[in-house]
Amino acid sequence: MMKNSILIIMAGGKSSRMKRDKALLPFGGYNSLSEYQYERFKPFFSKIYISAKENKFDFPVDIIEDCYENSSPLVALISIFEKLDSDEIFLLSVDSPFVDIELFKKLKKRADNSSSAVVAYSINGIEPLCGIYRRTILPKAQEMLREDRHRLQTLLDYTTIQKIYFENESLFINLNYPSDYESAIK
Repeated sequence: MMKNSILIIMAGGKSSRMKRDKALLPFGGYNSLSEYQYERFKPFFSKIYISAKENKFDFPVDIIEDCYENSSPLVALISIFEKLDSDEIFLLSVDSPFVDIELFKKLKKRADNSSSAVVAYSINGIEPLCGIYRRTILPKAQEMLREDRHRLQTLLDYTTIQKIYFENESLFINLNYPSDYESAIK
């Protein structure tokens, strides 16, 4: 079900709350959180890319660099669709190490074809960096970029999306602060 799918690991954030690059923090026996995410999902996807401002990684991986001066998840999404020929991609934030393959399988299984995005949500709300995005979202994303509006959540508000509920909100724990990271590695 997933073998013909592409996963993009989003690792271009500023990490301002962490005070150092989250994507490069050691995790799960790997040199970096990026490598951890890449290696654990590699058996399930036909191709995995990392979206980042530059290649800062110490393992072999294909990078999709932002095509625009501004940096945001919206810019990354546009850059991904402008560089890849795929009509559908899976998106995952590098700092969500508890999202598992079962979550992606559920998104794929329950996805309808009429939506521009299929995103996970829990009691804590929508998870814009955990979902399936389709090329049909690109024109609206480009329009928002021209208007200098960068919030991915706003893009989702203006497009047809499907939300898939997950009861276990701990799947979506993000490593935003040093204390989050310390708790996660324990």
